Amino acid sequence: MPPSASVEILNKQRLNRPSSPHFTIYQPQLTWLGSIANRVTGAGLSALLYGFSIAYLVAPGTFDSAHVVEYIATLPESVKYAGKAILAAPFAFHSLNGLRHLGWDLVKFITVKGAYVSGYVVIAASAVSTVVLTLWK
Repeated sequence: MPPSASVEILNKQRLNRPSSPHFTIYQPQLTWLGSIANRVTGAGLSALLYGFSIAYLVAPGTFDSAHVVEYIATLPESVKYAGKAILAAPFAFHSLNGLRHLGWDLVKFITVKGAYVSGYVVIAASAVSTVVLTLWK
């Protein structure tokens, strides 16, 4: 077998290997799911803030808060509630999970049990906060 053929076979075998360590071998855990969700919600809220700010700067017409409120007032109630829930959920989770991280900075809840209990508390409090913020008039 020529050396080029063996190199080609080796390269094909390498394509089928998972990178090490591959995340599919791990069972999902609350600790890293919460961490990923915190990063995603933070990025989403940042994108929303910067997107609104850029739109405010480059919009050809008037794009201030009074006009946004006027536009939202014309929407159906179901759309308003859905929009509020979509905004409230990441805001509530990111804020409450941030408090959880501040607790870790104070060396609180740093055991495995403490991390799980505080994670479940954040999820429950986020759900309650989302409902309250969504239904608040």
